[in-house]
Amino acid sequence: MIAGVLASYQGIPLTAVIVGVVLLGYNFMLNQTRLGRYIYGIGGNDSAAELSGVNVKAVTLFAFCSMGVLAALAGILYTSRLQSATPTAGLAFEMDAIASSYIGGVAVSGGIGKVTNTLIGALVITSLTNGMNLLGVDISYQYVVKGIIFIIAVAFDVRTRTK
Repeated sequence: MIAGVLASYQGIPLTAVIVGVVLLGYNFMLNQTRLGRYIYGIGGNDSAAELSGVNVKAVTLFAFCSMGVLAALAGILYTSRLQSATPTAGLAFEMDAIASSYIGGVAVSGGIGKVTNTLIGALVITSLTNGMNLLGVDISYQYVVKGIIFIIAVAFDVRTRTK
């Protein structure tokens, strides 16, 4: 009902409302529930989590199933935005997603990161892409620039985490 009211006004698309609800739900789950602590624990050190009594296989299965559902939701939302379905619609989005995570502060080694920071990283990558599109930068150069930023983000993460 609230989503319908928000989406009925000009300026707030239903997709943004759905993303906001998913963001709040996962933020709550990861920060306020035992399952969230288990997920962070497994990401940090799965052997230590198992020795602490966490059912690592069940939590990992939940995490993978959850990501599958989120990938399906993203596909549905993107297809509804394009109003068409093509096999190449989401080509190279995986690099943007991973780069968004690293720019948002997710550790390469796991166990560290927040959902809201990843959203900020996604906004940075989206702004970079939009800016390069407005400047008329060729798509192949855009991939190079994003790749360089991704390498810098991972190198920075590895360097700061090892200290």
